[in-house]
Amino acid sequence: MTSDDQSSAGTLRTPGFRLASVVVRPSLNLLMGKDLQGMEKLPEGGYIAVANHVTELDPLAVAHAVYVGGNTPHFLAKDSLFKAPVLGGVLRALKQIPVIRDQRESHRSLEIAQEVLDQGGTIIIYPEGTLTRDPELWPMRAKTGAARLALTTGAPVVPITHWGVQDFLPPYAKTPRPLPRKKYRLTVGETVDLDDLRAKPLGRKVLSEATERIEDALTSGVAELRGEEAPDHIWDRALRQRVPRRQVQPDE
Repeated sequence: MTSDDQSSAGTLRTPGFRLASVVVRPSLNLLMGKDLQGMEKLPEGGYIAVANHVTELDPLAVAHAVYVGGNTPHFLAKDSLFKAPVLGGVLRALKQIPVIRDQRESHRSLEIAQEVLDQGGTIIIYPEGTLTRDPELWPMRAKTGAARLALTTGAPVVPITHWGVQDFLPPYAKTPRPLPRKKYRLTVGETVDLDDLRAKPLGRKVLSEATERIEDALTSGVAELRGEEAPDHIWDRALRQRVPRRQVQPDE
C-alpha cells in the first residue's frame, strides 16, 4: 500500500475496529490453522471482495484476510439491526453498511458504500445471498447485487475463496468441531475484469454478464482449492437443481 492508501484505510480503523481485531484475530488463530494464498493480489485502496459461502463462520475467515491485507472489512446488514440498542451501536462504530428497503431512503446504502470505498475500505459480499445449497458445496448461481454495486461505484471486484472452514463448523450446524484442530485454505484471485462493461448502460444484459464472470471466478477459485473439476452446471436455489450456466439476455 502507498502512504496515501494507508492514511485512507486508517480513517476507517476506528477504536471499534481495533478492539474487534484484538478479540477476533487471536481467537480465530487459536481455533484454526490457515493458509492464505495470493494476498499480494489485493488491490490498493477500496475494493469489493466477493466470496463463496459455505458456513456461518466464513465471514470471520474472509474478514481476517482483508484486515491482514491492510483494509477494513465491511458487510451489508439489514437496516433493522442498526436500530437495536447495543448491536446498532457496534455496527455503526465498525461502519457496516445498512441495506435499506425503503425506496425513498435506499440511496443511503449506496452513499455509505461509496464512502467506505473512497476511504479505502473493503465491502465483502456473498453473491449467492446465503449459504450454498449445492449438495457438494460448490458456489450457487449468484444474484446481481455485487455486479450492480461494482458497476455503479466503479470499484474493483476481487474474488476471495476458501475451503476447510466447514470442517470446523459444518453448514447450518450450531456446534463446532474443534478437535482435532482444523485448517482452512484461502486464496485471493485475480480482479474480475469488468472494464468493457463499465461504459455500457446498466441493463439486464450487462448485469447478467458481470454476474456470470463473478460466478466463474468464485467457482474456479473453489475448484483450485479443492483440487477438483467444477461441475459443468451451477446450482439454482429456486429450482433446487443444477442448471446450465447463465444465458445472457438482451436488454429490455
